[in-house]
Amino acid sequence: MKNHTGLTEAEIEQLITVLHRWPQIERGVLFGSRAKGIARPNSDIDLALYGDVDELIAERVALEMDELPLPYLFDVKAVCQLNNPELIKHIQRVGVEIYRNVQNAVI
Repeated sequence: MKNHTGLTEAEIEQLITVLHRWPQIERGVLFGSRAKGIARPNSDIDLALYGDVDELIAERVALEMDELPLPYLFDVKAVCQLNNPELIKHIQRVGVEIYRNVQNAVI
């Protein structure tokens, strides 16, 4: 069964499996149409990564997600390297956290 993001629990678990492989990632947050609950079946998955993550890691995560047996495109961003204040505000405002690395998270 799909939740308001348009993703099933099994699909989210596949994303979490990829994120868990990267100890640098503290949090994974959906944003965009999926976070707002207005995604269409063919909408991409916008994912913001928090932690000691640069563009190269974000790109590698996206490549790993592209290999998953999921019918979606992925747009993965390293939040600490974003230069768009409006996008950062959007992620903070509507973002849906799907992953938290409890071992590395700053509390």
